[in-house]
Parts: sequence; structure tokens; C-alpha cells
Amino acid sequence: MTLIGNFLWLVFGGFLSAFAWFLEGLLWSITIVGIPWGRQCFKFAKLTLAPFGKEVVPGGGAPSLIANVVWLLISGIPMAMSHILTGLLLCLTIVGIPFGRQHFKLASLALMPFGSKIMTLRRIV
Repeated sequence: MTLIGNFLWLVFGGFLSAFAWFLEGLLWSITIVGIPWGRQCFKFAKLTLAPFGKEVVPGGGAPSLIANVVWLLISGIPMAMSHILTGLLLCLTIVGIPFGRQHFKLASLALMPFGSKIMTLRRIV
């Protein structure tokens, strides 16, 4: 089911979201100081290409907190708001609810990316 969900996600806007994260990563990586923030954007772009079957686990320490504060002020709030707005619009229809939930997952990661880990869910059949 995750394969079908990820395919539909890409067709109906996931590729566009991943491209936006990739462009933001390029903008952050222009300077040497911004490279750690750019790497987080590239991590987002990779997750945005196939979000079904993955879970975000928060974590981190003091260095992550400092990096998250800088991130939150510059990129975190606008990107999280765009994912929340898109998720709300998708949840207006029954078919869009799974895709809206993925946008909410991306919005929570957009607020605090440093220290968070992306885990692949394994299902035992």
C-alpha cells in the first residue's frame, strides 16, 4: 500500500513539494555557514519524495536546539505553514485525507528538523 500511496503522492504534488525543499536547500548552501541547514532541506526533499511508510522520531540536544531556533526564525515557520495549509485543503475531501496527514507530518518536521530521525516502518506480515 505504501508503494501506491507514494506513487499517487508524487503525481499529485509530492514532486513539487520535494522540488521546493531542494531549492531551499540550494539557497541555504550558498554560504559555508548555511550548509548544515541546507543538508536538512535535502533530507526533507528526500522524505517528501516518498513519505508513506516513514515516521519522524524527534530527538537531539543543546546544539540541535540552537540550530532549530535559527531554522525556525528563517525557514521553519513559512515552510510549516505551507504544509499545514496544504494539509488542511487536502483534508476537505475523503480521498485527500491520507495526503493531508503526510503534509502534517512534514509540517511537524519543518518546525524542528535538527536532531529528528526519519525511520522506515517495517510491517510484519
